[in-house]
Amino acid sequence: MARPDDAKYAETHEWVRATKGEATIGITDYAVHQLSDLVHIELPKVGDSVEQGSPFGEIESVKTVADLVSPVTGKIVAVNDKLADKLDVLHDAPFGDGWMIRVKVSDAAELDSLMDAKAYQEFIESSEKEAGGKTDEEVDDDDFV
Repeated sequence: MARPDDAKYAETHEWVRATKGEATIGITDYAVHQLSDLVHIELPKVGDSVEQGSPFGEIESVKTVADLVSPVTGKIVAVNDKLADKLDVLHDAPFGDGWMIRVKVSDAAELDSLMDAKAYQEFIESSEKEAGGKTDEEVDDDDFV
């Protein structure tokens, strides 16, 4: 799956698209693949605040429970409540209908600390080499989280 060039990526495998002071956030195809069979998601409420580098929710698979980490600081203005009943959309369209939250960004400069699509791909490849050259299927849950 091609990753969108108009998104930025965090080392914790979240993506963000920012326009006009608002950021749409989700998890990457790589994260979904690593988690495998998704069973539950917990997302915050509209009006909650998030901070860059801090968890805003959790996603659970048959393998593990992983924190969802915000790539930006701000106030949540929308939540994709449809995900709770349709987690498969994260496999089918992680960069589209699989978005999780929208945030009114407090500090747009935080986006500069995130990776572009090429740098994110290089980060994944480097991480996999550090994990002992394991394939996607062999990477331990601890390698992901």
